[in-house]
Amino acid sequence: QAQLVESGGGLVQAGGSLRLSCAASRSIFSINGMGWHRQAPGKQRELVAHITSGGRTNYADSVKGRFSISRGNAKNTVYLQMSTLKPEDTAAYYCAAYVGVMTYWGNGTLVTVSS
Repeated sequence: QAQLVESGGGLVQAGGSLRLSCAASRSIFSINGMGWHRQAPGKQRELVAHITSGGRTNYADSVKGRFSISRGNAKNTVYLQMSTLKPEDTAAYYCAAYVGVMTYWGNGTLVTVSS
């Protein structure tokens, strides 16, 4: 089974909202941060948002003011609230857990934003 399980992707019209969820297995110890990355067709994977175990966040310039990353009360969970979605946000979104120099990845969830 996957160590990171994602949900919430789908098809949405431009201007709409989606909330992505991710839960990491408890078997992953000492997670110091979690994040979301995305990869659009024909493009490189890029960091969208990151949150540390202490709650500090950072975002790609392209999503600042529109996306919000948060951790659940269970620290192995992470969410990405996406608002004012644009067609250029269309991509496969991947959850990540950072453990030292290692990164654990989810299988990705597709987000498609129609014009």
